[in-house]
Amino acid sequence: MKEENRGTPKNKWSRMFRKKWFFPAMYLIIATLLLTVVVWYQSVDNAKTDTVEDSNVTDNYDPSPYEEDAEAVLEQQEDIQMPVADQEQAEIVTKFYDYNAEQEDQEDGLVLYNNRYYQSEGIDIASADGEAFDVTASLSGTVTEVKEDPLQGHIVVLSHANDVTTYYASLGEVNVDVDSKVTQGDVIGTAGKSLFGKDNGTHLHFQLRKDGNGLDPETYFGQPLSKLDELDSEAEEEKEEKEEPAEESESEEDEEESGDTEDEMEPMPDEDKDESKEESEMNPETDVEE
Repeated sequence: MKEENRGTPKNKWSRMFRKKWFFPAMYLIIATLLLTVVVWYQSVDNAKTDTVEDSNVTDNYDPSPYEEDAEAVLEQQEDIQMPVADQEQAEIVTKFYDYNAEQEDQEDGLVLYNNRYYQSEGIDIASADGEAFDVTASLSGTVTEVKEDPLQGHIVVLSHANDVTTYYASLGEVNVDVDSKVTQGDVIGTAGKSLFGKDNGTHLHFQLRKDGNGLDPETYFGQPLSKLDELDSEAEEEKEEKEEPAEESESEEDEEESGDTEDEMEPMPDEDKDESKEESEMNPETDVEE
C-alpha cells in the first residue's frame, strides 16, 4: 500500500505532462512574467531619466538677460489711458491750448488767474458731482518728482520710455514717493484744489509731454505709446525739408561769388600789355644810371 501511495504523485505529474494544454499554459505563464519584469524595468528607468532632466533644468536655470528690454517693449505696447479710476464720471473742463485749433476750442484752453488768461499746457479733469476722485497712472513708469507748488498744489511727475513724461498737478493727496515704480492704473493720489484753475473746483491737471514738448492728451487717449514715436519721424522730415532750401541758397551764393571772381580776372588788352612792356624796358636803364 505504501508503494502504491508513493507512486500516485508521480503518476499525477506524468498525467499532467501528457495533457495537451499543459505546455502552452506554461509558456503563457512564463511569457507573462517576462513581460511584467520588462515593463517594470522600463518604468523605473524612465522615472530616473525624468528626475535627472528636471535637476539639470533647475541647476542650469539662468534668468533671461533681456528681462528689462521685455518690460520696455510691454511698456511701449500700453495704450495711454485717462488718469482716473472711473472714466464714466470724469469730464474734461479745460482743454489743451492748440494754436492750430478753432477759436472756440482755443477759448476752452484758456485759464483765468489773477485777471489774466493763460494758455493751458494740459487738460483739467473733474468729476460730474464735483467731489474728489482717485487719480491713476496713465502709463507704467517711474516717479521722478514729487513736490508742492503754491499755485498748482501737489505735483507728481512720471517718466516713461522714449522720453515720455506724464504730469499730475492739483492733487489733494499723494500716495507715491520718488523713484517708486508704478503700474498703469495704480492710484497715485486724489484730485484736489489749486489756485491756478480754482474756478474748476476739485480737479486734476494732467499733462503729456514728449521730449519736453507738451501734447494734447485727448488726441492720444486710447493710442499706444509707440504712437508718439511718429512725432520724431515727422520732426526729422520737417528738419530735412528746411535744410534742403538752405543748401540750395548757399550753392547759388557760391555760384554768384565764383562769377564775380571770373569777371575780375579778365585778360589784359593788348594795348595795355604793350605800354607795360615799354615801361619795364625804360625802368632798368634809369636804375643803372642812378
